[in-house]
Amino acid sequence: MAISIAGGVRPGKVIEIERRLYKQLIVGKHKANAMPDELSAELEESANKLDIERKALKMRLEKQAKEKSVYVEVSALLTHTVNNAIEHQLAHPQMILEASAISENQILLLDLLLHPDLNINRLRPIIESINWLSRDLINLINSPASRHRRPKHGDVQVTDIKLVLNYIGIEHLRLLIPYFCLRNWLPSGNANLLWITRKLWRYSMVSAIAAQTLAELHNEEPGLAYSCALMYQFSTSIILSQSGRIFDNTWGTWLREASHSREKQVYDAIMATDFPAEEVLGQVLLHSHRLNWQLLSLLKFDDSPITQVLKELDHDYHFTELSADAAIVAKASCYAKVLLLEEQQQIDPQEKRIMFDYYQFSAQELIRLKGQNFRKLDLL
Repeated sequence: MAISIAGGVRPGKVIEIERRLYKQLIVGKHKANAMPDELSAELEESANKLDIERKALKMRLEKQAKEKSVYVEVSALLTHTVNNAIEHQLAHPQMILEASAISENQILLLDLLLHPDLNINRLRPIIESINWLSRDLINLINSPASRHRRPKHGDVQVTDIKLVLNYIGIEHLRLLIPYFCLRNWLPSGNANLLWITRKLWRYSMVSAIAAQTLAELHNEEPGLAYSCALMYQFSTSIILSQSGRIFDNTWGTWLREASHSREKQVYDAIMATDFPAEEVLGQVLLHSHRLNWQLLSLLKFDDSPITQVLKELDHDYHFTELSADAAIVAKASCYAKVLLLEEQQQIDPQEKRIMFDYYQFSAQELIRLKGQNFRKLDLL
């Protein structure tokens, strides 16, 4: 006879499955396909070359006992040095905030987009102050996919941000701005993190689409559910970005020093050292949920509905004690974890039932979610 575990304190099996997903995202070796709007062919080529070079070096080192000993020692020291630097930053949230270059205006936009009677003129000066966001919106409206929304002069490029915002409209901006914000916070231009970034981005988008779908089904506010589901990976993105930057800086400095001193064995050992994914996974599991709302609090957004939901999800409430909005985000995150683990054949039917039972999925919710296209968000 099946034992129900609906609601209540999360059982160990649920926690283990949820952590399995994060391990697959950050440590797993499978190479994810790019999302439809991702332009990273050169970075993908660099990542593949780096993987091949490291594998070749490791094979050679394994054949040479002395060099292998140097590799083990140097690699362990490099990983320890990087991990200590990451831990130091995570112990000081203000330091993380300053290093990440996340501004108050970025979070203000997300907060304003939740207001039902928002005027587009209120958004425009804030968007203009964020260069990368203005660029992304202009590029989107000038892309072939959105030509039907532009003037009929086919080759005319729209560059005025006021026109761009008017073409897009408030309702589409409610989807686009959180989407572009999280994408900007994810690690970029880092070959060591390419596959991790792609997997985390897909997980984030599946969660967001699921949250929006569930909110619409239950007549809750879809914009809040969608934004919170994306922001649930806010600090994970920041931790990965900062970890990648620290690793690259340390790795590069050590390589230059080894090259300058002409220590080939040491140089090869440094070159063969992987990004410390296992250690970073530990930091994500330990800090990410708390940092989600702490960073927003440091930016003076304690009263934001987004901050309140993220804070609720960080506390060890019974599932049945969560507010409607937080419960939808938790359910969406669960559904995304199960879907991605199924794709990699890392969850069995019984475990899937345990997850859906704990988060109290109804047959109607599962039918509605099963009908969604989780490969692409209809941006325009």
